[in-house]
Amino acid sequence: MKDRSELLDFSMRRRDFCQVEWKTTSTLVAYEDAVDLMEQRVAAIHAGEASELVWLVEHPPIYTAGTSTNDADLLSARFPVHRTGRGGQFTYHGPGQRVAYVMLDLNARTPDLRRFVASLEAWIIETLAHFSVSGERREDRVGVWVKRPEKAPGAEDKIAAIGIRVRKWVTYHGISLNVEPELSHFAGIVPCGIGEARYGVTSLVDLGLPVTMTDADTALKSAFELTFGPTKPVP
Repeated sequence: MKDRSELLDFSMRRRDFCQVEWKTTSTLVAYEDAVDLMEQRVAAIHAGEASELVWLVEHPPIYTAGTSTNDADLLSARFPVHRTGRGGQFTYHGPGQRVAYVMLDLNARTPDLRRFVASLEAWIIETLAHFSVSGERREDRVGVWVKRPEKAPGAEDKIAAIGIRVRKWVTYHGISLNVEPELSHFAGIVPCGIGEARYGVTSLVDLGLPVTMTDADTALKSAFELTFGPTKPVP
């Protein structure tokens, strides 16, 4: 991983230093509606008609399939399945999981996708540190992981997923952080195509932490500003 100074430079290279709009929707948002809004916003950002935006949502239970999906990884279609243009494979979204859609203009930052993904990982890891959780990245597995030696030697659980799409160097889709979702809902898929028994899924509450969604949002915002620069609230 790049060191902290390099990742912070991701925000400092911006030409205009505009604040990123920060929006939270408190009601469940249908996945299709979220995709439609993101596509409209990305077009407006590229046209210079809208500011960058981070949008925090929760979805009704749904499985989404990225561009690298193996259909065999759908074990039981217990929830609707949405084929989406983001990168990655199958994942689950549902109540208790904070999804952060990140619409940033890499034309005005650094047009480097690997660096952008590394910065998303750094954002999640910094967020987890607020709760004294040690999140780690893996070269061969996308997302952020926590070690679970109490389960088995070498056991690790995924606590956050990353799946992005870029159009004309404007990003969308983003990250999902498991705060307190129903973890049994992940059983209908092989999450991100990783089927080894020693790799599972966890959440902040599953780790024994009494973290609310509001707590998670506060930590996400603070950590985002460290990595990407200042934000401003929108109604």
